Amino acid sequence: MKVVILAGGFGTRLSEYTKLIPKPMVEIGNKPILWHIMNHYARYGYKDFIIALGYKGDVIKNYFSRYYTLSNDFTINLKNNKIDYINERPKDWVVSLVDTGESSMTGGRILRLKDLIGKDDFMVTYGDAVSDVNIAELVKEYKTSGALAMVTSVHPTARFGELTIDEEHFVRAFKEKPQINQGWVNGGFFVLNYKVFDYIKDDSTVFEKEPLEKLASDGELKTYCHEGFWQCMDTIRDRDYLNNLWSLGNAPWTK
Repeated sequence: MKVVILAGGFGTRLSEYTKLIPKPMVEIGNKPILWHIMNHYARYGYKDFIIALGYKGDVIKNYFSRYYTLSNDFTINLKNNKIDYINERPKDWVVSLVDTGESSMTGGRILRLKDLIGKDDFMVTYGDAVSDVNIAELVKEYKTSGALAMVTSVHPTARFGELTIDEEHFVRAFKEKPQINQGWVNGGFFVLNYKVFDYIKDDSTVFEKEPLEKLASDGELKTYCHEGFWQCMDTIRDRDYLNNLWSLGNAPWTK
């Protein structure tokens, strides 16, 4: 099953970085968040990726075109430009990089991949959120659901620390950026049947609007409720939070 990652948005709320690079290339540790997302899928055996490019897509193309050289030691003969690799550490991923238009909406990007995906089930997620969602369980739920589409629902993360206060105004517990227990939001990590393409009109279609709304009204959209970790990277604060988890060796999406 192919994994589509939507990586073409402008990332305006992270403009400090996205003036130069697309948001999926903003780093956690020394790797782009895009790499972290792909590595998560790969741990479950899903290694065939399609990256839907748009804004500054050339940066992502350059990253993967140079990935093997940058990720391995090598000896280069400058006379003939021959490279011999030392202690190679290859990734057994297949990565298709497809320009889906700089101004296309999410649905339009997915539609442009129709011929590449064919008539197989496929997965879609966003290029700016990490999670410890169990991909194997997600796919299993989708296959038994009988629906055309499944979306992973998550509890959003609070923007501020949560205080537990007793009657005498003592703070009995403090949690920085906890997962909110009430309410669910779209966390990405979709599994889709190819017939979903019929719900998308053109480049201007926002996948989260008409297609998902129509799938829901048709009784063809089910959800996988994920109670664990999920975090998008919309702001500098989010980036710093994820980098702090990584530096402390406490990054849930790697476990």
